[in-house]
Amino acid sequence: MKPFDAEDAEDPLDLFHIWMTEAAGTEPNDPEAVALATSTPDGHPSVRMVLMKRLDQRGFSFYTNAESQKGTELLANPHAAMCFHWKTQRRQVRVVGPVTELSPGDADQYFHSRGRLSQIGALASQQSRPLASRAELEARTAALVEQYPGEVPRPPYWRGFVLAPQRIEFWQDGPSRLHDRIVFTRTDGHWTKIRLYP
Repeated sequence: MKPFDAEDAEDPLDLFHIWMTEAAGTEPNDPEAVALATSTPDGHPSVRMVLMKRLDQRGFSFYTNAESQKGTELLANPHAAMCFHWKTQRRQVRVVGPVTELSPGDADQYFHSRGRLSQIGALASQQSRPLASRAELEARTAALVEQYPGEVPRPPYWRGFVLAPQRIEFWQDGPSRLHDRIVFTRTDGHWTKIRLYP
């Protein structure tokens, strides 16, 4: 079993980068996939998988249709939780914090870094709304391919968000269910950490 390096870590973001790099070498698909939990203002939760696209000092960034369920919940109640699970590493990381919207320029830059058909797909999808058939989606996509032979415009509802971590828990599987857990909590810009019972 790997040594539990969270024990000695000073900065949880630095440690997260190490764990992500290790997961990228062993996970067969999308090591940056993360369960994102949002909730309505009155506390009804919802969770789904998204792709975390960047981690910097602002936090964990991802992009979505702001008119989708997750988008409307984030705009109405800008707090979220994430859980990364890397089965091959027998590790998970849980993150909690407030969410803010990234700038339109940031969203433009990332949108235009995507493949052309992914851009078309974002424009074609009225995410989370009822769809009569697969054929309707394919027809809508084909029409947009013809409509935009050059640059595809970023739809105004396709936006970026960043979760600023206030709490990060590193979990590593242990023998006999004696797992290792270290939680980092940020207060006034400084991280403190404690070990938890499994």
